[in-house]
Amino acid sequence: MDGADQDRWVFGYGSLMWRPGFPFIDRRRATLHGRRRAFCIYSVHHRGTYERPGLVLGLAPGGSTRGVAYRVAAADWAETFAYLREREQPTETYVEAWRDVRIDGNGPAASLVFLSDPHHQQWAGTLTLERQAELIDGATGLSGRNIDYLRDLVLHLREEGVRDHGMERLLTMVEAREG
Repeated sequence: MDGADQDRWVFGYGSLMWRPGFPFIDRRRATLHGRRRAFCIYSVHHRGTYERPGLVLGLAPGGSTRGVAYRVAAADWAETFAYLREREQPTETYVEAWRDVRIDGNGPAASLVFLSDPHHQQWAGTLTLERQAELIDGATGLSGRNIDYLRDLVLHLREEGVRDHGMERLLTMVEAREG
């Protein structure tokens, strides 16, 4: 995206929603069309290991995703972009892209999104809820337990007014496995 002197938007659909980790000047609810939130990436870093992979969220093709968009000041962009690359790309499982996101109260705006790469070796694709629960249960990585990531997701989606029944069912299934 051109315009080094322009503010930029970043779209978050997972942990960026509740833990962005970068300075921003505006935060709004937003929707990305054409991609859906899914546990479609094997995690060998943040929520699992190579020996015991977990799952993390990605933006898989199809549907739409309700999340948040952050407006980052032009002066903070270079540092923010470097931070996001380090955080989101430890094994380069995502494709960085600019997509139009419908931002509540602001309309559509080009936003940085991290799309799932279906050609990457960590691409899990479409898994049954049972298989997702099996992978999430007991997996732990550098950022903690995989179930905590799922719990945070469900909690924060609710706080944003989003009820994702599939994610809520998955959490129930993983918690039942723990008990």
